[in-house]
Amino acid sequence: MGVLYLAFKGQDLERIWIEIKSANLFWVIFSALMVWMAHVLRALRWQMLYKSIQYKVSFWNAYHAVMIGYLANLALPRFGEIGRCSVVHKTEQVPMFASIGTVITERLFDVLVLLLTGLVLLIVQYDMVSDFLYNTIFLSIVHKLQSLNYFWIIGIMVLLGLLIAGSIYFLRSKFSNKFLRIFVSLRQGFGSYRKLQNKPLFLFYTLAIWVFYFLPMYFSFYAIESTSSLGLDAAFTAMVFSGFAMVAPVQGGIGVFHWMVAQSLVLHGLAFNDGLAYATIIHSSQVLLILILGSLSLFFVLAKKGTK
Repeated sequence: MGVLYLAFKGQDLERIWIEIKSANLFWVIFSALMVWMAHVLRALRWQMLYKSIQYKVSFWNAYHAVMIGYLANLALPRFGEIGRCSVVHKTEQVPMFASIGTVITERLFDVLVLLLTGLVLLIVQYDMVSDFLYNTIFLSIVHKLQSLNYFWIIGIMVLLGLLIAGSIYFLRSKFSNKFLRIFVSLRQGFGSYRKLQNKPLFLFYTLAIWVFYFLPMYFSFYAIESTSSLGLDAAFTAMVFSGFAMVAPVQGGIGVFHWMVAQSLVLHGLAFNDGLAYATIIHSSQVLLILILGSLSLFFVLAKKGTK
């Protein structure tokens, strides 16, 4: 919530609220449904990875796990990845670390797409993006690093390294057999893409997921008057910026998403206040979608478990 406060600090909150209240609900709901389609495709893609390593996971269990994972991410950042693996473990008896291996595998493809789209954005909109990266990001990081005490940073890093090394040594000596089983399960999950029989379909799902991230950005422009004249280039910029925002270790990207998306639209001539209103509408609709559908998925999973 602190990041959200910083994003809105010093802004005209009354003006932002007026824009949000005047939003066209048709475009907001339509855009949210397209994001939901991305979640459905993610479940289908994940199901393919399980099938490749000989685990039969139903679509509905994969879908409910994905939605519950997104719901968990609203509470703790990145906790949803472990949460959805736990759901599949409970509903389909798939080894936990095999699931984690498949999740890491699919996330690597998402990171690859994000980096590629970021590269395309940098090439196509070099003047705008390079100026933003230098003046807003690079100089800010340099300023913060200059104010830090490097002696304490080095000391903390060395201490953390020793603690991690000591923990690994202790755990391996005490639970060597368990570590071996964990390693085997993880390796099985990591090899899921290599064993896919239909790699083009997997890649199609991956591309389609990002298409359904891009389209809501564009169609949501029609929700409020200030963004209605923006085009596909602005939507592409907003999608890439929002993708990097969601990588941040913050619950549901709250605050970081708002700031990054607003900044992306400033590059296209929009006032920062209007960009914040737009970002708030998109983010709020997506969070509401996850709260409703994620809660329903949790209910169905718990109800199904209770009948066994």
